[in-house]
Amino acid sequence: MDVTTPATAPWLIVGLGNPGPEYAMNRHNIGFMVADLLAERIGGRFKRAGKAQAQVVEGRTGPVGPAGRRVVLVKPMSYMNLSGGPVNALRDFYKVPTAQIVAVHDELDIDYGTLRLKLGGGDNGHNGLKSMTKAMGPDYHRVRCGIGRPPGRMQVADFVLKDFSSAERKELDWFVDRAADAVECLVTEGLERAQGSYNS
Repeated sequence: MDVTTPATAPWLIVGLGNPGPEYAMNRHNIGFMVADLLAERIGGRFKRAGKAQAQVVEGRTGPVGPAGRRVVLVKPMSYMNLSGGPVNALRDFYKVPTAQIVAVHDELDIDYGTLRLKLGGGDNGHNGLKSMTKAMGPDYHRVRCGIGRPPGRMQVADFVLKDFSSAERKELDWFVDRAADAVECLVTEGLERAQGSYNS
């Protein structure tokens, strides 16, 4: 009988966002952007994940060969505030410990272009994290991609659902690339090393 253990279970890398072309370049969708780049790096294409309301790519990251870590990249297709259901279904399907789940998401309380990695914690009003925590508890990793606060009196909901500004887009490729590097470092070298290299 094939028993999955933490050592053999894949890491579940969850890019948070909203499905549909109208949301593609929104600040709220930076998790999807990072997941797309990671899929490109491992040479995979997202496809529908059985009954789960999500798209997935399976592959390996890190060193070539057996030293590479198994990963399942996930983009929930349920809209942000219902992300927890699809992620929990995939966690059960792949038998992944919660500590081997990584949520990649936008973060209002961090300046644009800044990354912070952590394990566990609150949701800080982020509906995707709120849904994931409700489904499986808070003890998963987070790669927090800073988008800054809304200007003036703009509502948070309006700000996160707007596209990145033209000034922000000049650095967006670099930011997404660095976030993808941080995810790979977290999975292959551990949280402490990734924090030391990428937290700013």
